Amino acid sequence: MRYWQAVLGVAVLVVAVLVVAVLVAGLCADALAAQSVVFPKAGELVSPDGRFVVRNVERSAQPSDFVGTFHTLWLFEAGTDHSRKLCDYLGVAAVTWSNNDFLVVTQYDKKTSRALVFSAAGPENPVLLDLPTLARLVPAELRAELRENDHVFVEASRVEQDTLHLNVWGYGRHDANGFRFRCAYALQEGVVSCSEQPSSH
Repeated sequence: MRYWQAVLGVAVLVVAVLVVAVLVAGLCADALAAQSVVFPKAGELVSPDGRFVVRNVERSAQPSDFVGTFHTLWLFEAGTDHSRKLCDYLGVAAVTWSNNDFLVVTQYDKKTSRALVFSAAGPENPVLLDLPTLARLVPAELRAELRENDHVFVEASRVEQDTLHLNVWGYGRHDANGFRFRCAYALQEGVVSCSEQPSSH
């Protein structure tokens, strides 16, 4: 009897270990699928289904432009000659695929950043959320953090069910120790909701 109880106990333990391994593998796959890369260093980013590739293209600034080198992100459809320009940026851009449908981009400058969402399916204009736009959309009690700090960053996280999730944080004259919001922007309705989070600064 004790022998069979021991065998049963080992079998239960093996099944539990296998279940945990499957769950961990699934979580790792989700993390890798949502992994963001930083351009221009990354060079390119392939969509999860392999259909599209985002590539960085360098271009020299014109005499009338800001001093420095501008970069451009292009979207290429694999196996075809179809491509389209996504955006220019100066500095760095963090880019993430959100499933196979949306490309979320955060363009960073020294004191700020802005978030863009591109649809992989069509060439329509991207959704753009920068500091001035967000300051107009948030409730009045949250506007001081956005308008009265020297450094404010709007970072795109992911798109889920037509909602863009954002991390908004910063510091400066109004918040010397920093502030942090989590925001959700409804892509169809154009409305945003935000909640304050504990700051890591």
